[in-house]
Amino acid sequence: MITEWQDISVVLDDDLPTWPGSPGVLTKLRMSIGQGDDANVTQLSLDVHSGTHVDAPRHCIDHAETLEELGLDPFIGAAVVIDTGPAKEITASVLEGASIPDDAERLLLRTANSALPDLYQTPFDQDYAALTLDGAEWLAARGFRLVGIDYLSIQRYSEPPEVHLTLLGEGIPLLEGLALAEVTPGPYELVCLPMRLVNVEGAPARAILLPPTK
Repeated sequence: MITEWQDISVVLDDDLPTWPGSPGVLTKLRMSIGQGDDANVTQLSLDVHSGTHVDAPRHCIDHAETLEELGLDPFIGAAVVIDTGPAKEITASVLEGASIPDDAERLLLRTANSALPDLYQTPFDQDYAALTLDGAEWLAARGFRLVGIDYLSIQRYSEPPEVHLTLLGEGIPLLEGLALAEVTPGPYELVCLPMRLVNVEGAPARAILLPPTK
């Protein structure tokens, strides 16, 4: 029995920070036993980029691959968690100094964001750590199958979408909104299961890390 798995997805509730302009996560009790109904039934409404979620190429590139077209292969398999230190801007230089194994396929970035105690509580933090364009270009050149990060976007707030375009343009899906504060950097097996939505550019996901297979 596996007992060492770590849940790296965030809780979806009304206190979750969301990208400015997003409707966020809304839950409403549509049926209630306490009000005479036969069952409790909750209605859920949310932006697909809420909380822990994946971005498919279609997110920033019209007519590119959708989530369903990507399949599950990018989201399940060997992964490496690295710590990028106190840098707010994750540049190529920062990544070069992070001792990323040459054979790494999926890369999860634990940044300065993870040191914040209330990271995934409102309000939205516009000064989060994220990739720069040269950092994204460095990752794209390495040919990773997936890149993840510990806040709601892989790129800095208010910057144009070049970071997304660089990675998604190479067919590299993004796993954003990860909870990595309690995760020790190193090798793992990633199991990330996005909701099986069709004809969409992204989806909420449940993601866990397991000890690497021997």
